[in-house]
Amino acid sequence: MASQFAILAIAVLVALPSVTLAMQWTVGDGNGWTISYNYTDWAKDKVFRVGDSLLFSYQFCDHNVLILSNATDFQACKKPSANEALTSGRDVIPLNTTGVKWYICGIGEHCTKFNQKLKITVVDDTSSDKKSGTDALVSSSFKILAGAMVALVLVTV
Repeated sequence: MASQFAILAIAVLVALPSVTLAMQWTVGDGNGWTISYNYTDWAKDKVFRVGDSLLFSYQFCDHNVLILSNATDFQACKKPSANEALTSGRDVIPLNTTGVKWYICGIGEHCTKFNQKLKITVVDDTSSDKKSGTDALVSSSFKILAGAMVALVLVTV
C-alpha cells in the first residue's frame, strides 16, 4: 500500500509542477482585446511559454480574433477567410508550439487604423537560454517544493 502511494507521489512530483506553472494571459489585461491599445507594449516584458494560453476577452460581435501564419500578413493586416475567425468574446488559444505567433482583429479597419493586433514569441519552458539564471533557479525550486508538498500530502493520506 505504501509503495503505491510512493509511486503516485513520484508521478505527481514529475508531472504536476509543469501543469501548475502554465499561465493564462489575458490579452490587454483589464483593457481586454480592443482598439487603440498598444499590444506591443503589453507583450514586451512577458515571457510566453509552451503550455501557456492566451485569453482574448472582448464584447461579443464588436471584435474577433484571427490567427495569422506569417509576418507579412500581420504587417499588412491581411485577413484569412472569415470562417477562421474566433468570435466567442472569450477566446482561449493554447500556446502549444514555440515560435512567433500573430493575431489580429478582422472587424472593419480595427487592425489597419486602430492597431488591434498582437505579436508574441513563445519559448520552450525547458530552454535554459531563454531564462536568466535566477529565473531558472526560482522556477526549479518552485517545482521541487510544489511536488514535494503534494507528495507529502499523498503519502500521509
